[in-house]
Amino acid sequence: MSTRLTSFSRDGLDFDVVDTGPIDGPVVVALHGFPQTATSLRELTALLNARGYRTLAPNQRGYSPGARPRGRLAYRTSELVADIAALIGEIGRGPVHLVGHDWGAAVAWSLAAARPELVRTLVSVSVPHPGAFLRSMVSSNQLLRSWYMLLFQLPVLPERLIARPAVRKRALSGTGMHEDAIARVGAEIVDTGALTGALNWYRAMALGSPRAVTARVTAPVTHVWSTGDGALSRRGAELAEKYAAGDYRLVVLDGASHWLPEERPDELAELIADRIESVRV
Repeated sequence: MSTRLTSFSRDGLDFDVVDTGPIDGPVVVALHGFPQTATSLRELTALLNARGYRTLAPNQRGYSPGARPRGRLAYRTSELVADIAALIGEIGRGPVHLVGHDWGAAVAWSLAAARPELVRTLVSVSVPHPGAFLRSMVSSNQLLRSWYMLLFQLPVLPERLIARPAVRKRALSGTGMHEDAIARVGAEIVDTGALTGALNWYRAMALGSPRAVTARVTAPVTHVWSTGDGALSRRGAELAEKYAAGDYRLVVLDGASHWLPEERPDELAELIADRIESVRV
């Protein structure tokens, strides 16, 4: 008989997990992005639970209080991927259906490419394959959209800016984030001391393996992009297909912002269920 998972450990770090839905249902691992925790996925996971899926949403490295190592080297993509591989190993139910938003999507793409035996299907939301993202930098306005990534490389200053409520509210509301979600960023990220760890994901970007940029994904993929996403260009979404070796679907949601799990949870749940069902017939 399966049991609920509230946490898992890897290399001396302890990660919190939100495990909901039918205990013996098909497993969906859902990965949050920046600057959010697993609570950003709760509307989406509740809808998946109602469809019979068991969902596991970890608070990832830098976000879980027991998993905040010092230094940017500890936040390389290879470490982020190994964390989720350890989670899947902990439940012993792989391969799983993998869903990721924002940075969680980047980890999901990388995990599916590096450990194909662990991933049955992939639904990436907003952020495309790392290779597609880099190629979009030189073939669209993505570089301009990503100006904040350069700011985040600086020590101390990004933390000081984001810690200021007025600055944080102005920046996040400009991306389309709703007020309640902005409040949670303050309560769950800034006030709990998670901000530096969260920013270290960006600071470690240049430390990744070149292979991760070119590796293709064999699992069936659905990539979801929204026309109101100010952070990600359509070009990256279009290029993502080149990194999918199997069945690939690009879904464009008109008029939605970057924050799709909270803004369009019903549509996302439907897309995830469709992708899962495509391999169950």
